[in-house]
Amino acid sequence: MTTKRRNGGKNRCGRGHVNTVRCSNCNRCVPKDKAIKRFVVRNMIESAAQRDLKDASVYEAYTVPKLYLKMEYCVSCAIHAHVVRGRSGVARRVREPPVRVRAGERRPDSGKPMKGVKRSQRSLVNRNRIVEP
Repeated sequence: MTTKRRNGGKNRCGRGHVNTVRCSNCNRCVPKDKAIKRFVVRNMIESAAQRDLKDASVYEAYTVPKLYLKMEYCVSCAIHAHVVRGRSGVARRVREPPVRVRAGERRPDSGKPMKGVKRSQRSLVNRNRIVEP
């Protein structure tokens, strides 16, 4: 019988059983090796309230503490929340992780010159382009 994934959607590597964890979104029981895990680091206070806090604070150099969360999702919630995306059969065979782009870094050239340009601007660029017969 054909298989959809090489690992069967799990990462238990020869173990027969693994403990379960609860999905952070819907609280569903998911095997720990199958759950999609993301480590989220964010400020305890959002940026809008951070300015108000800085104005009202007595201290001049106060760093707001960070919130460290390990989010574990079931497959359905991860797809629904766009944490992961479904891939085609050919793309599913690719095992290396995608290129990570951190904040402030330039994105790699995708070969699409109009990517990131608004639709209204695309038409202006196309009109100004000189077409030679």
